Amino acid sequence: MQHKKMKDFPEDFLWGSASAAYQVEGAWDEDGKGASVWDTFVRIPGKTFKGTNGDVAVDHYHRFKEDVALMAEQGLKAYRFSIAWSRIFPHNMNETNEKGLQFYDDLIDELLANQIEPVVTLYHWDIPQYLQDEYLGWESRQIIEDFTTYAEAVFRRYGDRVKYWVSLNEQNIFISHGYMMATHPPAVKDPKRMYQANHHANVANAAAINKYRSLGMDGQIGPSFAYSPGYPIDARPENILAAENFDEMNAYFWMDVYAKGEYPTAIWNWLEENDLQPEIRPEDFKILKAGKPDFMGVNYYQTSTVAANPLDGVGIGTPNYSGEKGSTKRGGIPGVFKEVLNPFVEKTNWDWVIDPLGLRIALRRINSRYGLPILITENGLGEYDKLEEGQIHDQYRIDYLNDHAKAVQEAITDGVKVLGYCTWSYTDLLSWLNGYQKRYGFVYVDRDEESPKELKRYKKASYYWYKEVIEQNGKNLK
Repeated sequence: MQHKKMKDFPEDFLWGSASAAYQVEGAWDEDGKGASVWDTFVRIPGKTFKGTNGDVAVDHYHRFKEDVALMAEQGLKAYRFSIAWSRIFPHNMNETNEKGLQFYDDLIDELLANQIEPVVTLYHWDIPQYLQDEYLGWESRQIIEDFTTYAEAVFRRYGDRVKYWVSLNEQNIFISHGYMMATHPPAVKDPKRMYQANHHANVANAAAINKYRSLGMDGQIGPSFAYSPGYPIDARPENILAAENFDEMNAYFWMDVYAKGEYPTAIWNWLEENDLQPEIRPEDFKILKAGKPDFMGVNYYQTSTVAANPLDGVGIGTPNYSGEKGSTKRGGIPGVFKEVLNPFVEKTNWDWVIDPLGLRIALRRINSRYGLPILITENGLGEYDKLEEGQIHDQYRIDYLNDHAKAVQEAITDGVKVLGYCTWSYTDLLSWLNGYQKRYGFVYVDRDEESPKELKRYKKASYYWYKEVIEQNGKNLK
């Protein structure tokens, strides 16, 4: 629908930005920190772009005050970051590491001193390596107890100051890439193990939310889901059904569990038909239903366009991790759907679709299906940035963020309750498998795959643009 007049963003709207511990902190083995699965995974030859790792990353661990000062100057209202589990429980689940706890105390206090709301993610993919070694991490039910123990420790430590918590970040991504595509730890291709690990993650997520509520904390908590709404390539009924299959399997299969405590019927039937259903205990659904979140966190980057895929059709594709435009090999699930090229949208150099209207569609669908407030926990553009005489002219990022923020305002005008908008990312960072060449930040960090150099920070043109957006509460969006 088209509106005659847009609603204003709420006065308390959280104009924010985001990061993740492994991607920014560095100091991977300092002050008692233990190894995470990513500390181990990046040392396997050929797994990351040019062998890049997060040993130093952008050294946020030592430079957080400098980074927070830049946030304060920009007027940032919220900063979403994750806690490294292996900084808190480095060697076992019985002993905490005071120096690790103190780092996040200091970061939270620095943010609050600068009127920046901390939004804390409990888990952004970096399970301690010893839990992976001891019982295969998410594949064991023991993870439910251990994740809840970890969550309670940080709730008790920081809950007096942190009012927004993200329980799990992009469960659909770390589960599918870890157990189906073998591109993330533990790097296996076994759908049966994947669905079992995924169920344990669902119960652990709900258990952490239930623990938060049992402690009487004054705040809100919810998971963060990587949502790519599905479009049919055309109006042929079989392609309409493929799009329905795509959203059921790639979105509602997770969000229904978060918000309703149950799996979608069609997908559960498909799992049973293919002998992929996880083992579930009767008490699991009680935990899941009680663990309804306060909000749905959404990481939005792109939409997907799909068509029907026969039983002997294409399987898993190959993503573009090189930045060579057009190198993606699209895949699918035989008998369910296959991804196809959408001719009506532009793509980035990593073949990610640029579709601002898709964000509005995503927000509308979540609102209609679940009726939950939404916190946009990630949205951003990863591209090649050039440092030229101390300046970075990233007008392409300004255009991208402007159009997506405008889509958020349109969704708000539609009646969707949106709590805030966190861009990805604040500073440039390690882009997991893509190295340091794929840049997302408002702040350019001068380092590359070969060397951390001096890690000097430079404000991009987008930094100043977002500063104005925050000052005007979005009234200057084009």
